[in-house]
Amino acid sequence: MAKQEERHIDTIDDIARELGVSKTTVSRAISGKGRLSTATRAKVLAYIEAHNYRPNAVAKSLAQSKSYNLGLVLPVELMEGETAFSQACMSGICEEASARDYDVVLSMVSDQDTVQMERLISRRKVDGLIVSRSTVESPMVDLLKEQEFPFIVVGYTPDQTLLTVDNENRKACRDFTRQLLDRGLRRLMLLGGGESHYVTQERRIGFEEAHRQAGVPLSQAQMFHGVTDIETTRQALEAALAQGADCLVCMDDFICHLALILLRERQVSIPEDVSIVSFYDSRRLEYNTPPSPAYGLTPRRWGGGPVRCFWPRWRGRAPGARFCPAMRSDGGDPCAEPRKKLEQQAGKRRPAVGFF
Repeated sequence: MAKQEERHIDTIDDIARELGVSKTTVSRAISGKGRLSTATRAKVLAYIEAHNYRPNAVAKSLAQSKSYNLGLVLPVELMEGETAFSQACMSGICEEASARDYDVVLSMVSDQDTVQMERLISRRKVDGLIVSRSTVESPMVDLLKEQEFPFIVVGYTPDQTLLTVDNENRKACRDFTRQLLDRGLRRLMLLGGGESHYVTQERRIGFEEAHRQAGVPLSQAQMFHGVTDIETTRQALEAALAQGADCLVCMDDFICHLALILLRERQVSIPEDVSIVSFYDSRRLEYNTPPSPAYGLTPRRWGGGPVRCFWPRWRGRAPGARFCPAMRSDGGDPCAEPRKKLEQQAGKRRPAVGFF
């Protein structure tokens, strides 16, 4: 006797045919929306579970009015100087989104250009947006607020109405700067990016607070902003060395990388002539010579923070705090490791290269 052909359950039509109900009934049972008796819904769901049916993405999105996509908005300039960090963060975001049956749509934009955002919103390409960098004036954020579209901002913002995820940049930079001052360094020169970014402002404030706490004078001439490429780094570096800098404090790994190139060109010895530290570590600096005492966040893990924090708020299950920490602290001293490594270099006149 020939083996009976196995029935394949691939679509809502198949389920409706097998159960003798309408496609609308099956769709309502899957989505949980619409009027349907408890018994009928249970019957449909039981059949689906028994046959391991999984609705395809298009059918599922149509039934639930969702795209099952999250949008990740990256500024164009971020990719030019912070590719390694951005890629690691994107991996974390994609992993967290995938675990929730979502995909990530990447959008590269200028902060002043809202055309792509308007297109994503009007065409319902995404169900929510992760804005990867907060700036002082952001037409993008204004648009999303006006449209009442779900989104989360990565980084500090003074707008108390926004959902944000960030690390404590001000405190971290204050503590790390204080370590340098406690080791006797007095002519610290800060090299930072554009002040239109809140992260730049927060790190600068932490730098200033450390000097006030230590009672060490600090002038505006010791802080350089707008350091974004090799030429602006060269100008800042020459001015800092002319002022007798004993330590260059770079706001991120990209600036530190450029400064190290220029110091080698000038045959400046590290740490004999000047020390250099960074508020962020990366693989770009990992194999630097001399060896580097290092403490840095894990960008891949950090990248998942926006999705973890955004998800419960967006799903209506967590009406709590506006601010979400990107990474939970274990309650220990965040600067213990760099301090330990700096102490291991106690035989040297000053720390060589340190990273936070």
